Amino acid sequence: MSTPEPPETQPVPPAAEPKPAKAAAVRARGPTFGSRLRAWRDQHVQSLVASLGRVVRRPFATLMTTGVMAVALALPIGLGLGLANLERLSASVQQSREVVLFLQTDVGAPQAEALAGELRARGDVAQVTLKTPAEGLAEFKQMSELAGALALLPENPLPTVLVAAPRDDGTALAEAMRHDPRVELVQHDAAWRKRLSAWIAFATQFTLVLSALFALGVLLVVGNTVRLDIGNRRDEIAVHQQLGATDGYIRRPFIYLGAWYGLGAGALALGLLAAAAAWLRPTLADLVASYGGAFAWQGPGVRGIVSVLAVATALGWLGAWLACGHHLRQTRPTTL
Repeated sequence: MSTPEPPETQPVPPAAEPKPAKAAAVRARGPTFGSRLRAWRDQHVQSLVASLGRVVRRPFATLMTTGVMAVALALPIGLGLGLANLERLSASVQQSREVVLFLQTDVGAPQAEALAGELRARGDVAQVTLKTPAEGLAEFKQMSELAGALALLPENPLPTVLVAAPRDDGTALAEAMRHDPRVELVQHDAAWRKRLSAWIAFATQFTLVLSALFALGVLLVVGNTVRLDIGNRRDEIAVHQQLGATDGYIRRPFIYLGAWYGLGAGALALGLLAAAAAWLRPTLADLVASYGGAFAWQGPGVRGIVSVLAVATALGWLGAWLACGHHLRQTRPTTL
């Protein structure tokens, strides 16, 4: 008798080994670059908004600080704009460096035309204009109050005039024409142009020195203001230092505070300059018109405005950074 075979049993699968938790693996690897970048961005945004709130909550103190900084910025910027406009006016004057040649009275029209042709053939002459004695007399009558007396003269006493526009400063042309027997007088006012250029160069260097001094003043104003704010938050800073906060974390809100001060001062300085220009522009236009010219004052432009705001913000940033860095050096280590 055959014995029955035992029933076939299914093998019991081994217990599944527990997988490591994902969070534990992340903690083991540490924070990723993306998370660190997001945390860094959030800290900067928080410091930027918080520092702006401190500025807005103290309008009078902010206005006093930015007002002093704006005056310090407006003075060298205004002087620089004045020099830029003066250089533009000087350039427009120097572009017409005419050499005026008064010919001998016995030089007739054919000889004058021949001399004009010789001048046009020179490489350093851009244009030559010939004025006959009749044209000169008509122009003189329009410009002078002696038109009635000139009408009584038996003949025209004015000579033929050649007006040459040189391509360079015209010094070589003027020297050559002084030795020409057909020319009685050479009018070339080059000396005053050289003096004007020298004065403009000196004023430019003076403006740079003045700008450096006023920039130092802006740094001192921002540094002193931020130093007072640091003093008011000394206990808070001490707590952060005891908890292990880095210098960058402590310095960040104060740096943004100085940047806001600088940005506000730059905007206020531009507003002061715009108001001063609007007030002086009619008087300047009348002055230039009295000399028979046309000159319009030009402001800093979009690029200049952006540059002023950027420089003012950078000065506020740097002043706050210096003040906060000095405080952190003095309070390390900190005891509660």
